[in-house]
Amino acid sequence: MTYPKHVWDQLKAKTAGELISVLEKDGWHPDSELKTERVYLHPDGRRVTIHYHMSKRSYGRKLLKGLLDDIGWSVGDMERLKLIKKK
Repeated sequence: MTYPKHVWDQLKAKTAGELISVLEKDGWHPDSELKTERVYLHPDGRRVTIHYHMSKRSYGRKLLKGLLDDIGWSVGDMERLKLIKKK
C-alpha cells in the first residue's frame, strides 16, 4: 500500500512500543514473545511480528512499510486509532 507524504512524516518517528500500543487498541493480542520480537494476531486472522528490540528507536521506512502492509491499516484506520493526525 502506498501512503501519502503527510502520513510518512508522522509515522517515521513511531517506536515499537507506540506501534504495539495501537495494535492492542485495535484488538490485536500477543500470540508469542521471544527475546527480540513479539507476534500479534488479530481476530480476523491477520498476523504481524514486531521486532521489539527496537522499542526505543523508530523503524526504517522499508521495515515500517512491511509492517503496515502486514497489519493492513488504511490511512482512515490510522487516523481512527490516533496513530496519525488528519491532514
